[in-house]
Amino acid sequence: MTTFDDREHAFEAKFAHDAEMQFKAEARRNRLLGLWAAEKLGKSGGAASAYAMEVVKADFEEAGDHDVFRKLSNDLGSKADEAEIRAKMAELMVEAKAQLLKEI
Repeated sequence: MTTFDDREHAFEAKFAHDAEMQFKAEARRNRLLGLWAAEKLGKSGGAASAYAMEVVKADFEEAGDHDVFRKLSNDLGSKADEAEIRAKMAELMVEAKAQLLKEI
């Protein structure tokens, strides 16, 4: 194997790792968002966990964050406006990535 082949394989492995970490971070962020929204909706315990899983599943409807935002916006109604939801999404993405880095 040549040095070029080694570098190519290393790049491919890094790309796959980065994509996997991004997927895990988004899923974790969505779970955390679900728990945050569940609290605002007055849910706790198993109901909060079940709602958090609904938010995670909502992310598979379409590419990007629009599906998660739409679910939260519809479910929360007047309990949270667009700016609050988007700010919480950004805040919890940072937290999710930090949690994943601690686990490595």
